[in-house]
Amino acid sequence: MKKTFTLNHEKIKYPRMVDAAKHEVKKYLKRERNKTLPFDADYWAFDCKFGNTAEDAQVVHVAEINNCISEIEKQGLSSFYVEIIARPAQRQSHDFDDEADD
Repeated sequence: MKKTFTLNHEKIKYPRMVDAAKHEVKKYLKRERNKTLPFDADYWAFDCKFGNTAEDAQVVHVAEINNCISEIEKQGLSSFYVEIIARPAQRQSHDFDDEADD
């Protein structure tokens, strides 16, 4: 998903537009997580960027997107850009060395 959300509408109030944007992002994440994983993957990882425009977008963690949208709402900006790219990932196993504890 690469999208610029506009938060101004002649009939819909600003807080409802912000809530709609948050809902659309959550819906997209849920849809991507429910897709079938490739054989060698354990989970879906997301590469995310967030900013006022596509050129100003900074890398953020997927869990921070909702907070970033709330910050946009506090600032009263009329639009923002979000980019979420899903990729299959594999969990890293932790190798514990028994001799290190002795």
